Amino acid sequence: MKRIKYESLSLIFIFLLAFTSCAAQTNYWDFELNKNWKIKIDPEKNGFEKKWFEKIDEVGLQEIEVPSFWENEIGFEFDGWVWYFNTFSIPSNLEKVAVKCDAIDDDAIIWINGKEVGRHTGYSESFYFDITDYIRLGDNVITILVEDHGGPGGIYKPIRVSEYSVSEDLLKTKYSDMNARHSVKWINEGIIYEIYPRVFSKEGNFKGITNRLEQLNQLGVTILWLMPINPIGEIKRKGGLGSPYSVRDFYGINSEYGTPADLKELVSKAHNLGLKVIIDVVLNHSAWDNPLANDHPDWYTKNESGKIIPPNSDWMDVADFNYESIELRKYMIEMLKYWISEFDIDGFRCDVSELVPTEFWEEARKELDEIKTIFMLSEGTLPEHHLSAFDMTYSWNVYDNFSGILARVKKPSMITEVIKTEKFMFPKNSLRMRFNENHDKPRAAGFFGNDGAVITSAIIFSLPGVPLIHNGQEIGEMEYSSLFEKGEIDWSKLDGDNKLFRFYQDLISFRKRNSSLVYGSFDPIDFGDEILAYIRSNQENHIISIYNFSNTVKTVDLNFLPEKFKALKPNFNNSFGKKYRIDEIRMGRPANKLIELEQFGFILLELK
Repeated sequence: MKRIKYESLSLIFIFLLAFTSCAAQTNYWDFELNKNWKIKIDPEKNGFEKKWFEKIDEVGLQEIEVPSFWENEIGFEFDGWVWYFNTFSIPSNLEKVAVKCDAIDDDAIIWINGKEVGRHTGYSESFYFDITDYIRLGDNVITILVEDHGGPGGIYKPIRVSEYSVSEDLLKTKYSDMNARHSVKWINEGIIYEIYPRVFSKEGNFKGITNRLEQLNQLGVTILWLMPINPIGEIKRKGGLGSPYSVRDFYGINSEYGTPADLKELVSKAHNLGLKVIIDVVLNHSAWDNPLANDHPDWYTKNESGKIIPPNSDWMDVADFNYESIELRKYMIEMLKYWISEFDIDGFRCDVSELVPTEFWEEARKELDEIKTIFMLSEGTLPEHHLSAFDMTYSWNVYDNFSGILARVKKPSMITEVIKTEKFMFPKNSLRMRFNENHDKPRAAGFFGNDGAVITSAIIFSLPGVPLIHNGQEIGEMEYSSLFEKGEIDWSKLDGDNKLFRFYQDLISFRKRNSSLVYGSFDPIDFGDEILAYIRSNQENHIISIYNFSNTVKTVDLNFLPEKFKALKPNFNNSFGKKYRIDEIRMGRPANKLIELEQFGFILLELK
């Protein structure tokens, strides 16, 4: 869930300000674009038609500084299109120049001197576009169209124009030379399953989950993530039942879910089946009627008049915590310890973890590790979270490319570029959670279509990282479940032969029996612009994954693998896929090295 606190921007950018860019370190020309911006709100979304990227429409322009969210500057909440305009000067002939954005919320199109240089989808991840062919000596105009889909929007992290030699100059961080914390086997090999107790069953409670544990075990998932189980605030609540992320009692259990005994039974029976259980915790804010607001008002963020405030204008149902309070930190650590000691919980998914200081998480992790081995999942993308506090962060960068690839407006190779970029940005062996849907995003089957949901699921299970299944995804649920109302997954779809459920069973089984999909290296393979392909390798085996995103049948010839893989032969006894067939002999080449893939066809295949 994209949740950025205006008042905490300085905390988020500490590492950016403390450590200058690689360009600066190598004496490349570098220019920060953090001042003198002008914006124009485009509620009718007609600026593209009016070609504002070629000539600025001066009417209604407002000045704004970057990084920031535009809600802070314009004084009201706005979702949609906002145009950004600025200028910069190129002092001399430079060999290679790029515009680099550390993050934009949500999507962006960038023009230099009226010419489009690139498009980026998704917030939170840094990106760059080469602009060498678009700049001129002296003054240049940069125009950025930012589209926000909900919540705060804007250029909320630094942006710069820099000379560079290779992409590593722009993307490399100080963390890429460090090692991520070591995670235990059950985390590395995990299959995460997200459960919203309110909608998972007709009962909408813990017993409804307990009754289906055997089904989840048969599916093959290994880690159950329960969305927040605490009592929900009444004051300013959203919808009829309120958001589970508005917590009224950090030590309490939502009565609609059951009793402490019900939760203990759920955890115990899950453990008996070999399943781990983690719970969602919300440490950035509380409900307005949480007793802490009255008992400890000094633990909260306040405005100039001394009133407690929400984190931003979109989250009016919650009050923002101020982690400068040492007592607040102590309280939260003791609360986390309570859930482990009292209920034998195996870890936590930490909501909007970027908005809570990293040093707090590091202190908390140290104390929690003294109780038992746990799993800490950060709903964030900060590289430093991997060093000691968290086992895993969210991989929004993969998800954000899926829709463009499926629509054929982006090349499938964007996925391999994402993995390459991660190596520059994150500590070595960092674990990322891969997904094609979650509770913040539309259902994959509804948003991507059935074929799109299936092929993207195969990708997230074959990339480096740990895959997530969102409850109901395995039976093809189409409708998005509101956080604020009662819903129900239609488990009657399992009464017959549910092919999609069996697909996920087989996909999970294939991943489990091929260790290279968990621990292996990652080598992209070039089979053309419309094919995504890569090989995962370790000492035990090699798995090649091939995906066809064209609208026609494609033939892939395994005779043309890179030299280091040419001696390997396909083992179709260890394979998994959809919409493919082995081609007949062609031009004297072995038949078992020619694979035909239909549109959205794919294969995961062992090479020996």
